[in-house]
Amino acid sequence: MALATRTDKRPSMTRTLWDSTIGKKTVMAVSGLIMLLYLFLHMIGNLKIFFGPAEINHYAHWLRTLGEPFMHYEWTLWLFRVVLVVAVVAHATSAYQLSRRDIKARPTQYVHKKREASFATRTMRWGGIILALFIVWHILDLTTGTVHPGGYEHLKPYQNIIDTFSTWYGNVIYIVAVVAVGFHVRHGLWSAAQTLGVGTATRNRVLKPLANGLALVLTVGFVSVPVGVMTGVVS
Repeated sequence: MALATRTDKRPSMTRTLWDSTIGKKTVMAVSGLIMLLYLFLHMIGNLKIFFGPAEINHYAHWLRTLGEPFMHYEWTLWLFRVVLVVAVVAHATSAYQLSRRDIKARPTQYVHKKREASFATRTMRWGGIILALFIVWHILDLTTGTVHPGGYEHLKPYQNIIDTFSTWYGNVIYIVAVVAVGFHVRHGLWSAAQTLGVGTATRNRVLKPLANGLALVLTVGFVSVPVGVMTGVVS
């Protein structure tokens, strides 16, 4: 008689890690740090608009030739885009699944709600939704030109940015999203440090001001662009 063979397989280490709460939090932390690095670099690129059209338009062209001749035209840029998309999807997926897991663990709401959490903590979920919607609008506006209010010109970000921020709704959408980014970064950087085991009693005294300062720098840096257009500094 032939011996019965086992068909069940143990889940891989990667799947086991992903299924665990700490695994999902780690994915959130790492993907969040990738997006934070992108935001900082993107902000620096945006600020080139204050140096005139030649500066920022050249920057847009340089992004597409980065890595040449080893990399083909736009290959490096698309590599960055793929990494960013993976980070955004991983971050959103782990955040959603952790949220559902938290709800299932607490099926009944507390009678007395504590208000110990900060405003940023209580609005992380709504902030994430706002940012997701903003990313779609931002791409359709300044990358593809699909919903751009003016005559969209490829590789002419200077004029495209002026077109967008010459409309009241363009300013409102952008500024609301940037403020949401500030709160998200402020709480997210702190949470990532705790998840990755960086936070200690001593380091926390540095991490909190660092998170607050970085959130403020990003918020002011991004908001300065539409403000520059509205005030005529950029025209």
